[in-house]
Amino acid sequence: MRKLLTWYAQYFNRRHRRFGHLFQNRYKSILCEEETYLLALIRYIHLNPIRADIIQTVEELDHYRWCGHRAITGKAAYPWMSVRDVLKEFAGTRRKAIAAYRRFVGEGIGQKRDPRFSGGGLIRSHGGWSQVLSKRRKNQKEEYDERILGSGDFVHAVLKEAEEQQLRQIKLRRGGLTFAKVVEQEVEKSQISANELKAGSRRKAVSETRAKIARRAVDELGLSCAEIARHLGVCTSSISRVIAHAAGRGS
Repeated sequence: MRKLLTWYAQYFNRRHRRFGHLFQNRYKSILCEEETYLLALIRYIHLNPIRADIIQTVEELDHYRWCGHRAITGKAAYPWMSVRDVLKEFAGTRRKAIAAYRRFVGEGIGQKRDPRFSGGGLIRSHGGWSQVLSKRRKNQKEEYDERILGSGDFVHAVLKEAEEQQLRQIKLRRGGLTFAKVVEQEVEKSQISANELKAGSRRKAVSETRAKIARRAVDELGLSCAEIARHLGVCTSSISRVIAHAAGRGS
């Protein structure tokens, strides 16, 4: 996303002979507690054009091209959007789900800026700093993190899982595990040459071995996709796809 937004800003500035920033803030992704916040967050984001007075009604929003809402209502197709996952929260059939979703979005028109969607998990969980400070005065503390949208318990569970994974990675690295050793182990298992692996070959056995190495490098060493790509001699997007595919399969 950083590269995409940077390149587009450069292109836009050249085309319109302007200078400076194009986007107000940096791109960020937030881990969301699904049951509590997902639908409210989806509605809040998709109503931004109405809150900004760019358009006025849900009917106009159905055809507004700069918003994912029209993909959910079936007016456009965005392959990268998980439309089905949203609609299944409203009804069992697509037609009923779309109708229920549109009603849900319409009910949100007129709502003011929601404090739950700014600040860390603790602030979102309690509705604002006044409630947070009140709890602090009573010595009642709760976990929070800017990257996580959810209750204190949810934030705590996520941070605990991340900490456990980090400790595991530190233990493996201290035990002598390196990227070179991961490559050596996987190449030996698959009986392919390290040179073929790093030459960018797309042969099935080579691609499968590269995918295993990438997953292990992320899980066991905590390496970024860019670092893994440099070691393997492929582009970062290739490694990102491999990791995303593995995550989608739950492996």
